Amino acid sequence: MIINADLHVHSKYSMATSKNMNPETMAIESVKKGLNLVATGDAFHSKWLKELEDSLIEIDDTGIYKTNDKIAPNNTKFITTTELEDNHRIHHLLIIPSIEVAWQMRDEFTVKNMDSDGRPKIRMNGAEIMDIAREYDCIIGPAHIFTPWTGLYKEYDSIRECYDDKPDFVELGLSSDSDLADTIEELWDYTFLTNSDSHSPWPHRIGREFNKMELDELSYDGLRKSIKNNNIIENYGFDPRMGKYHETGCIQCHKIYNIHDAMDRNMKCTCGGRIKKGVKGRIQELASYDTPQHPSNRPPYQYLLPLSELLSTVHDKGVTTKYVQTRYDNLLKQFGNEIEVLLNTPIESIEKVDPLLSKVINSYRNNGLNVNPGRGGQYGTVEYN
Repeated sequence: MIINADLHVHSKYSMATSKNMNPETMAIESVKKGLNLVATGDAFHSKWLKELEDSLIEIDDTGIYKTNDKIAPNNTKFITTTELEDNHRIHHLLIIPSIEVAWQMRDEFTVKNMDSDGRPKIRMNGAEIMDIAREYDCIIGPAHIFTPWTGLYKEYDSIRECYDDKPDFVELGLSSDSDLADTIEELWDYTFLTNSDSHSPWPHRIGREFNKMELDELSYDGLRKSIKNNNIIENYGFDPRMGKYHETGCIQCHKIYNIHDAMDRNMKCTCGGRIKKGVKGRIQELASYDTPQHPSNRPPYQYLLPLSELLSTVHDKGVTTKYVQTRYDNLLKQFGNEIEVLLNTPIESIEKVDPLLSKVINSYRNNGLNVNPGRGGQYGTVEYN
C-alpha cells in the first residue's frame, strides 16, 4: 500500500505549540491535508500519553491508532513518536512501537523532569539514547540534521560520531533537500525523511513536508520495514530556500553573508547582531562533491508549498482570513484534499477556479519559483508577480 506520512509533529504540551494540537483536531485537519498517517509527537509526556489513550483506539495490535470514526470519516491514522534533546542540544526523532511501549520507556532516561516539556531535555548523549531506543525496538534518527541550533551537524562532522552506530534514517529539515544532502558522501547510505515538525494542526503547518511511502501493511512493523529498506517513493517538502536557516545570515537584521565572509567577521554583523551559520554554508563545509551524487535508490524530491499560503500570496490576504479560507475550502470540495490540489489536479482545472493560483502552482511544480531565501531565523518568501 502507498501512504502519505508526516512522522514528526508536536502536541500542545510542547513549548510554543498550538492549544489545538489534540488528537481530534489533528485527525480532522490531516484528512483535509491528504495525510494517511501522522505522528502523535511528545509520547513521553504523561498528560499527552493519557490523552492519547483516552482519544485513540489501536487497530488490531498493529501500533497504528485511530480516533472514533464519528470524529472524521476515513480519518488519518496515528503512529507513536517523540523528539528528544540530548546533552549537546541535538534533537533525535524516535518512532515507537506503541503507546504502551512509550510508557515503559519513560523511566529509562536520565532526565530532570520528563514532563517539563513535550520535547524533553535528556541528560544523555546520542549513543546512550540510541541504546535505549534499540532495546525497545524503536526506529531512531537525527531530527532536522542540518538545523544550526539543534541539528546533529552543528556539533559533529559525521553521524557515527554522535551515535557510535548507524541510525535508521536522516530527517532533512525545512532548509535542505536531497540535492543538497547528497553532496555529502556519508548520507548516501541513509533513508531520507521529510516531515513537518509542526506545532499547529492547521494544514499550512501539518504535512507541509511529508513522505510518500510504500508499506506491505499499515502497521508499526510495516513502517519500520519501509524506512529500513528505503521504500520511500517520493519526498515532499519546502524549497530549501524557504527554510529560515537556509542562508548564513544575521539573526537581528537578517542580512545574508557568504559563509567565508561571515567567519572572517567572527560571525558578527555590521549591525552588531550575531550571524548564524546557515544550512547551505554548513553543507558546503561537509560536502564531498560540488554537485549532488544521488545513490540509485534515492527517490525524487518534489517541492511543495502549503495551499493556504499560496492563496495568501497570490491574493495578498492573510492565511487565516475568511477570504483565503473560503477559497481553500472550495478547492478541497472540488478536488478532494490539499495534496491532491497541489500535486495532481490538472492546472487547467485549477485555472477555472482560480487563475492566479494556477500560475504559481504551475511554477513550483516546474521548480520555477522566485524565492527570497530564508536566513537568520526568518523564513524565505515567494516573490510573485
